[in-house]
Amino acid sequence: MSRSVRTRPEASGQALSEAYDTALLDLDGVVYAGGNAIVHAVESLATARAGGMRLAYVTNNALRTPDAVAGHLTELGIPTGADDVITSAQAVARLISEQVPAGARVLVIGGEGLRVALRERGLVPVESADDDPAAVVQGFGGPDLAWGRFAEASYAVARGVPWFASNTDLTIPSGRGIAPGNGAAVEVVRIATGAEPQVAGKPLPPMHRETILRTGAERPLVVGDRLDTDIEGAFNGEVDSLLVLTGVTDGAQLLAAPPQHRPTYVDADLRGMLTGQPEVTADGEGFRCGGWTASAGAERLELSGEGESLDGLRALCAAAWAAAGEGVCELDAGKALARLGL
Repeated sequence: MSRSVRTRPEASGQALSEAYDTALLDLDGVVYAGGNAIVHAVESLATARAGGMRLAYVTNNALRTPDAVAGHLTELGIPTGADDVITSAQAVARLISEQVPAGARVLVIGGEGLRVALRERGLVPVESADDDPAAVVQGFGGPDLAWGRFAEASYAVARGVPWFASNTDLTIPSGRGIAPGNGAAVEVVRIATGAEPQVAGKPLPPMHRETILRTGAERPLVVGDRLDTDIEGAFNGEVDSLLVLTGVTDGAQLLAAPPQHRPTYVDADLRGMLTGQPEVTADGEGFRCGGWTASAGAERLELSGEGESLDGLRALCAAAWAAAGEGVCELDAGKALARLGL
C-alpha cells in the first residue's frame, strides 16, 4: 500500500505532549549542544513530564553508555534514568546478536557505549583483527579515536568478516559548530575495503524497533533536528514527528525536503511540545498560516503578510511541498526566508 505524500505541516488542537504518550527525543541539537542544554529545553521537558508524557532519549551517538547519558541529562536538570535512554549502540548490538553465535567476539571500533551494549547481548568485545572476531562494529569514538583503529577494521572487513555500523551520520553538532560524525569514519573503511556495512541507527528500522521494544510506546512522537535521521526514521516507522530548528536543519533545507524528510510538525524549539500546532489552509492558489500567505511562483516561492515567522515558514512548507509533490522543490526561497529572518 502506497503512503500518501505530505504536502503541508499538520495542525493539532491539543498540546503535543497531550496528544502523544511518549516523546522519542533526539539529543544532539534538540536537548543539548556541546554538552550544554539548549535554551528552553529543561523547562519544556519538565512540563511535558509533569503532564504525563513519557520522555525517552534516542540517540545515534554510540559513544556514551545509557548510564553516562542519563547522568549528563540529570546534571543539566533533566532527571533521567538509564532505561530512558536508547542508543544506536544498543540497536546494532541486537542486530549483531541475531547473526552471530552467543559469546562471539566482536571487533569494536568506537567507545565504551558499544562495549557495554555488546556485553548486554552476551557478546565479547575485542580490540584487534587478529582476535578472530565474528563481526566488526563501528560507532562514534569521539575526537580522540586513533587512525589505527580504522586500519584494524579494514583488515578484518577485507578478510570477509561481517561489518556493522551503529549509524552513518556524516556530521554531529558540537559547541563549536558542526563536526565529522560516525558516517565520515565509516567512509574511511568503505573506501579502504569497498565493503558495505549493515547499519542499525536512525533512520533505519533496527533503531525504531529497539526504541519501541524498550519504551513500549503506543502513540510516539519523534522529536528531532535532522531530516535525514530523525524525520526519515519517523517516516520509516510510520509515526508522527516534530522538527525543531535548534540543530542542523535550516529553513531552506526544510522547504527542499523530499517526502520522507517532511515532518508532521515544525517548531522553533522544545516549547513546541507544550502547545497545539496551527492549521495551514489552502488560500486561492497558495497556503495560509497565521498572518502569512505563501505560494509557488514560476521561479521562486512568494510570501506575503505579517505575523509570527514560524507561521510564515509553515505556509512556505505547504507551498514548496505541494509544488514538489513526490520530488524536491527547486524554487528559490531566499527572499521569502529573508523576510522571516530565517
